[in-house]
This record gives sequence, C-alpha cells and structure tokens, in this order.
Amino acid sequence: MKKLATVVLSCLLMFCLVACSSGGSGSTSSADTSSSSVSSASDETSATTEESSTDLGNVLVVYYSATGNTERVANSIAEATGGDLFEIEPTEPYTDDDLNWNDESSRVSREYEDESLRDVPLVNTTVDGWDDYDTVFIGYQIWWGIAAWPVDGFVEANDFSDKTVIPFATSASSGMGQSGELLADLAGTGDWQDGMRFSSGAGDDEVQEWVETLA
Repeated sequence: MKKLATVVLSCLLMFCLVACSSGGSGSTSSADTSSSSVSSASDETSATTEESSTDLGNVLVVYYSATGNTERVANSIAEATGGDLFEIEPTEPYTDDDLNWNDESSRVSREYEDESLRDVPLVNTTVDGWDDYDTVFIGYQIWWGIAAWPVDGFVEANDFSDKTVIPFATSASSGMGQSGELLADLAGTGDWQDGMRFSSGAGDDEVQEWVETLA
C-alpha cells in the first residue's frame, strides 16, 4: 500500500508541474503580443508625422524690417519651419522721419524719386553656412509697389543656385505686385516661387497655415 500511495503521489506532483509550466508559457505569449502592438502603433505614428510635415530641407529666413511687422512674420516662419533667421540691416538705419512717405524731402521719398540713391549699404550680406540651405525665404515691406530696396543689396550679393526662394511681404494695403519677379531678375539664379503678402497685423496662425501649403 505504501508503494501504491507513493506512486499516486508522484503522479499528482508531475501533473501539477506540467499544469504550472503550461500557465507560464501562456503568460509569456501574451506579453510578446502586447509588445508587438506597441511597436506597430509607434511605427504608424511616425509614418503619419512624416507624411504631414512640410519638406523644405534646411531653411533660412532672410528679412528686412523697418517697423517690426516683417520681423514678426519672419519669426513665425522660422518657428513653423525650424529655420534660421538672418536680418538685413542698413549701415544707416531708417528713422521714423526717414520713413515718412508724406514728406517729399524724407529719405525714402528722395530714394524713390532718384533710383541712384537706392543702393543702400548693408552691415553684412554674408550668411554663415549659406551653401547648406535648401530653401530661402526673403521678407520685406512693400515700398511704392516694389520690395523695400535695402533687400536689393542682399539679393545681388548672393548666389541662389540650387535653392528654392520664397518671397513674402508685409504692407498696410498694397499687394505683392511684381516685387518677387523683380527680385528674381535681380538675382539671376535660384528657383523663385510665388510669394505671399501679409497685412501689418498678421498673426502666427495665418503664417502657419501658409507655410503648411508649401511642399
């Protein structure tokens, strides 16, 4: 009887060990499935983000801003694209009196009447790492239907070969006119795109929406 009891007890112990082993294997399988789902969801999110992003390459936002409106838009573009900023600065900055369009003797009025006065010396026209940029935004105010002429010196001084160039402008009421086309002719190089005019009070959302249309 003792031998029979020992045999029965041994069988029971083996049965319990097999059952426990089967339960552990099932838990491991469940964990593997969960890990696989997380990986797939991560890949899907990554793909969606990549598809929705605007691929402009390395971006530089160049701007001339006499009153601060164009600078504000330039900052919004740089934030939306992850681009760098470069400010065009005349060696002799324009004062409020210089910008008085209603005064025939003001600086801008005299420069408008006499094109020879529009060759405005700039602090700097050289951009570090210029060759590394794929897309260059160029921003300016509209003066008498064209780009504010301090921008001309920067455009003439640089080679836009192999770059996409996107002009943008700010004004109280005037449109872009032919400002972009005239700058493209002045540059002689680069793939110049249609530009965008923003009102003086344009907000970040408006700028962001425009940037998202660029591909």
